[in-house]
Amino acid sequence: MPIADMRSRPTFLHKFFGAEPDTPEFGVVRWLNERVGTTEIDHFTRGMDVEGFSAEMDGAGIDVAVMVARSVPGVRVPNDALAAVVRHDPKRLVGIASVDPVELGRDAALAEAKRAVTELGFKGINLDAGFYGDAMRADDERLMPLYELCQDLKVPAFVMSGPTTPDLRLNDPLAVDRVAKTFPKLPLVCCHGFYPNVADMVTVAFRNENVFVSPDMYTFAPGGGLYVEAANGFMKDQFLFGSSFPFRPMGQGVEDFRSLGLNDESLEAALWRNADRLLGLGLHA
Repeated sequence: MPIADMRSRPTFLHKFFGAEPDTPEFGVVRWLNERVGTTEIDHFTRGMDVEGFSAEMDGAGIDVAVMVARSVPGVRVPNDALAAVVRHDPKRLVGIASVDPVELGRDAALAEAKRAVTELGFKGINLDAGFYGDAMRADDERLMPLYELCQDLKVPAFVMSGPTTPDLRLNDPLAVDRVAKTFPKLPLVCCHGFYPNVADMVTVAFRNENVFVSPDMYTFAPGGGLYVEAANGFMKDQFLFGSSFPFRPMGQGVEDFRSLGLNDESLEAALWRNADRLLGLGLHA
């Protein structure tokens, strides 16, 4: 079956992803890989150019990589730079833009988000609420205009939070519940699945069919089995596979995901059908 990887970033995009050997950031990538159970710690060094990144996709059997940019202090990936990567192979490389409303201000953030979708062709907008210079919850009023824009443009909003959130009090999936109720037509993709708050995340998905859960590398962390249990039931159409490359290998991610215990229907939904429906990837053809 096809595979859509909902969270993947080429190593060369930024030193945060391990682009520069012998730097503290390179060491952090290796450290995080070890913490999440990577069997080949230096796998990410094969993604130093677009050819290497594509070869990793081929080796893992991944048809589409959804590349989620970031725009937070210390990790600025310009949307134009990500768009240039997409142009190498638009059918296989899908871009999700990022904006920082704290850095840009409300109006400029809205303008950049709209440009990213309407001019650069991005299929969604990523919001790193807890990682901005002025960190916030996912339901902060400063983010509401961006959610509204995504709903108007008919693209999903990607909300990233997890155990690396600087202030863990902001890693709260209950904030997503308010956003989902406020914008019921807006698909919300919860990257990292707000781990380790798995039960709350699953509860929010139960209450809101427009909430998609993409725990990516934390699917395999202690307690992650609850995501799988939910995906074998009511959350079948809301669960998404993500490798989290370069912080976990693509191939190992696919292999481990297939071994989670998902039933055939739920596995197919998570590996490609849900992503295909969400982003219009054309994989069903």
